[in-house]
Amino acid sequence: MLKSYFLQIIALSNSLSSLLPYNDKLEPRKLSNIQVVVIHCTELPDLKTARVYGEKVHYDSGTGNSGHYYISKQGQTHQWVKNNRIAHHVKDHNLNSIGIELDNLGRYPNWHKTNAQIMHDKYTQIQINALIELILSLKKQIPTLKYITGHEDLDTRLIKSDNDPEIFIRRKMDPGKLFPWDKVMKKITLINIGSLGKQL
Repeated sequence: MLKSYFLQIIALSNSLSSLLPYNDKLEPRKLSNIQVVVIHCTELPDLKTARVYGEKVHYDSGTGNSGHYYISKQGQTHQWVKNNRIAHHVKDHNLNSIGIELDNLGRYPNWHKTNAQIMHDKYTQIQINALIELILSLKKQIPTLKYITGHEDLDTRLIKSDNDPEIFIRRKMDPGKLFPWDKVMKKITLINIGSLGKQL
């Protein structure tokens, strides 16, 4: 029993470096369609948990919700979806975007409660350095890549809070106010089209 448990943990750890099982079922696209990098945070305890969520099938096509890339707090970058596939990571903007997920607690585990709408988990410097390196690499691979923004700027929907249906809260708030837009923007050439970026 114990041996089986450890084998499952090892298999899950190895899967962090592999494409999602349904990658080939995602709709293909030309790289020239890609214009935007969307920054997310996982809002989960770790990347192993994010992988479990990413592998869940939600659609008749046999696919689920996931970013293209995931970056751990230790600065390890994992690609779970190929760039030439349309990942489901942001409503109405999947066709022309690359989704990058940063390992971060966000509002976990009370995402939609009124008393949990402030993010406290800081992004690590090594994580941000890895993000910058990834963006620079993507820009070289995809010449049409021109813009960058946060998930919160593309999905601005409000929903009823879990603990008080009379209070509406933001459905998505990532990467949030703790994300160091100033540091990132000084190192890359993409144009920030998000509201937080415009405040710099």
